[in-house]
Amino acid sequence: MDQHIAFFIAVIAVVVVIAQVIIAWYNYRLKKRIIDSGPVNTDAIGFVKSLSGTGSDSLKWGCVIFSGGLGLVIINFISYGYNSSLPYGLEAMFIAGGFLVYYAIIRKQQSLK
Repeated sequence: MDQHIAFFIAVIAVVVVIAQVIIAWYNYRLKKRIIDSGPVNTDAIGFVKSLSGTGSDSLKWGCVIFSGGLGLVIINFISYGYNSSLPYGLEAMFIAGGFLVYYAIIRKQQSLK
């Protein structure tokens, strides 16, 4: 059963990576066409800047997945009862901590600008 879940997760990961590459490629092509079309007004510049990702999405999901995984590792070492809600609460706290770390990093980056 674990092999089926691992295969499913691997397929989903590959699909997500391919989708991200396709989106990045089409954003690049669109930006290039807008810039190559000639003089660009301020509206077009704002649109091109909105297409350029700052990489904060990757940072967000990296923080959340890392903290979620860390929470699962910690839960593995804690003993709890069968009907206990401790694992759910602990995992929620770790995921929330990952979002808070992401928020702190983004705020620090914005204050440096």
